[in-house]
Amino acid sequence: MNSEHIQKYFDLSSEQKKQFDQLYPLYKDWNSKINVISRKDIDQLYINHVLHSLGIAKIVDFLPQANILDVGTGGGFPGIPLAILFPETQFHLVDSVGKKLKVVNSIAQHIGLNNIKTTHDRVENIDEKFDFIVSRAVTRMPEFVGWVKDKVKKDSKHKLKNGILYLKGGDLTQELSKYKNAEIYPLNAYFSEAFFKTKKVVYLPMKYRK
Repeated sequence: MNSEHIQKYFDLSSEQKKQFDQLYPLYKDWNSKINVISRKDIDQLYINHVLHSLGIAKIVDFLPQANILDVGTGGGFPGIPLAILFPETQFHLVDSVGKKLKVVNSIAQHIGLNNIKTTHDRVENIDEKFDFIVSRAVTRMPEFVGWVKDKVKKDSKHKLKNGILYLKGGDLTQELSKYKNAEIYPLNAYFSEAFFKTKKVVYLPMKYRK
């Protein structure tokens, strides 16, 4: 198993190919010790986790020196795949489960990923501002917005206004009903694999708060 699924949709440098190729053996080894990915899911790592994470990269190209917060990163998704794809962008991966961050730190070190840092804490306690906040469906959007509403930078540098990029699936009509400015990007418009039939990126621009 290697990065061919990623190369199908993204132009990668030789270094990026090498880094992506190393993910499967590293995660498989760690998963035998700490359950960071569903055991039945590990053989679908590149589609269900890596490519899914990179769906965000179909919506926005993160700029060099941009700061991205990954909330509830678990085993490093979407943060690690995005950090490989955007090596000049800074990623801050946060999770309340310390043993999962042990896996993240080990994998990042092993593949030479120097543009991430991790924090073992609840996101409410992070006292920083970011260009974008990314996550993979850790909770319903209203609760998530409450966690991160004061963590968005005032000045936007990207084509998209600063805010949340949230990977979710299923019918989001009710969950997003109060967010009239939310935009939904179906991932099956970008990726042909059946896994992405109901997967989406939700983009929610955020008002700056002092």
